[in-house]
Amino acid sequence: MFRLDFFLPFLARPRKGEAPRAPGRLARVARVVLPAALFSDPAAAKPGLVRRALKKIGPITAYSPLRRAVQALCFVLFLVLFFHVCWPYSAQPGGKLELDSGAWPAHYAIDLDAKEWTEAELFLVLDPLVALSTAVAAKAWVWSLAWAGGILLICVLFPRGFCGYLCPLGTLIDFFDWAIGNRVQRFKIEGDGWWVHFKYYLLAGIFLAGFFGVLLSGIFAAIPVITRGFLFIFGLLQMGLLRGWHQVPPLNAGHYVSIALFLGVLGLGLLRKRFWCRYVCPSGAVFSVFNRFRASERKVESSCIHCDKCIEVCPFDAIKADFTTRTPDCTLCQTCGGVCPTHSIKFVERWNVQDLKPQNDPPTMEVPLSRRNFLYGALGSLAAVSGMRNVFGADLGSSNAFLPVRPPGSVPEPEFLQLCIRCGECFKACPNNVLQPLGFEQGLEGLWTPQVVADWSGCETSCNNCGQVCPTGAIHALSLEEKKVARMGLAIVNRETCLPWAGKEACQLCFDECNAAGYRAIEFQNVGTQVDEEGLPIDGSGFLAPVVKPELCVGCGLCQSRCHHAVVQLKKLEESAIVVEAGAGKEDRFMQGNYLELRAQEAAERRRKQEEFEKAHGAAGDGYLPEFLK
Repeated sequence: MFRLDFFLPFLARPRKGEAPRAPGRLARVARVVLPAALFSDPAAAKPGLVRRALKKIGPITAYSPLRRAVQALCFVLFLVLFFHVCWPYSAQPGGKLELDSGAWPAHYAIDLDAKEWTEAELFLVLDPLVALSTAVAAKAWVWSLAWAGGILLICVLFPRGFCGYLCPLGTLIDFFDWAIGNRVQRFKIEGDGWWVHFKYYLLAGIFLAGFFGVLLSGIFAAIPVITRGFLFIFGLLQMGLLRGWHQVPPLNAGHYVSIALFLGVLGLGLLRKRFWCRYVCPSGAVFSVFNRFRASERKVESSCIHCDKCIEVCPFDAIKADFTTRTPDCTLCQTCGGVCPTHSIKFVERWNVQDLKPQNDPPTMEVPLSRRNFLYGALGSLAAVSGMRNVFGADLGSSNAFLPVRPPGSVPEPEFLQLCIRCGECFKACPNNVLQPLGFEQGLEGLWTPQVVADWSGCETSCNNCGQVCPTGAIHALSLEEKKVARMGLAIVNRETCLPWAGKEACQLCFDECNAAGYRAIEFQNVGTQVDEEGLPIDGSGFLAPVVKPELCVGCGLCQSRCHHAVVQLKKLEESAIVVEAGAGKEDRFMQGNYLELRAQEAAERRRKQEEFEKAHGAAGDGYLPEFLK
């Protein structure tokens, strides 16, 4: 019905009486416009310059160059999205025109929108485990499920093609195996064992944990692993080299755990090439399970001579001892088709049974998928869930619970922990490292989730990047108009340490910063004013102390950052005297809704209460207003 042969066929001298293998249509066109020296001579089995150059790179490149080209392009695209599109510092402020017009600054948001010709989180939404696991954990629709469904439908025709062609982690593992793994033989393991089906046990455990509301896929899913690894290694290098090392925030335990996990994934290649992809990757396991619905597959014809070349070259351990296919593991990379000296391998519709070699010849001795190990995986997942909830978990109901300030537009905390895939994409797109990953302050459940670290920096008024690059909806994609009024916390003044409140000296840094940002959520109150013998205030005595207006404060942290850098670093205080706090009544977090509408409703309610108060007590000529109207 159809053939999907994209490999470069093995160059062999034709037998007597046989015509040389005819080149494909693309090759025939190329021969017309390119020099003949580039091409092989099929009649004499003499390789051309192109084939010789590809062979020097490696056998997979020599026999499946199209796959290598697609891999390279996708890896370059991943790097561009990560290092360029998610690099916020190419944004330029609007300048004098923006300041004169009084327009709300928008340069960070405009910059991301201009560079994002495709989704910055493209590879994250193409990883089906990301969407499926978060949907199960949150018991809710996740927008990236549509992307996951799309890539799974494409893989009906190209079974597990994401793993063989698109996955940047797989490409990086290929490079590691070529550069290091193939040169280190000390740790190699021979034969197959229980680990050959480990990815299925891990996948079952991830979904079981998700059913109980604990998201484990962020630890093991392929694209979050490489995104987080690049962020905590190369992202920090990019920041240090291009912005200065003083801009790199300090590392915590979470950073080191993630880096160790990323390096461990690569290091598994010392055991066997693409060990992670073959036996561990739960994202690959999703595709392997879905391979049951494949429309095409690898077939071996009866002309097979049992030379073992296909088994040796297969990067995914997808060929059995009888040279037939482990269809759940085959990615249609087609390297085996190119290395086959008898051209016995074809990639056709799954129901094609013409002239096939007999199965189980020689005997395969396959390692069965173990029910016992499935049970162990389930018990392990239950233990993980129990451990996270009871020992390491985020006790959200406790009055002493650690409540991090989340990015603007975050969903409620329980759902946030179920939706956040811990990929780190929001950290990369965030200017000035306002968002930083949690360590173990909130237990394992909160590990690598984003928090606003206002001591380091405040949330930029012109930026809404974090929601735009979130692949699961843990952070809503807010417009700048909504982001301007989205409360992520409330600034609290410590009156015992604040310099004016403590009567030490005048200071209005937080007031100036808040006004410059356009929020105007801080006003002054006279404190410490002395009076003379007649009870009149003495000029110049006392201080103007800051007071936060809760109805206007969004918890951006700009005041805290300014206080910390200008006062704490001068050693006048040990910690910032104004700190943004999260919690009930201090933040607005919902699954669905509009922050502009919420603020409008609040304003209408305040007006109603004020009218009722004035109607009952008359106009307050002395300026007095009750607390509930302030």
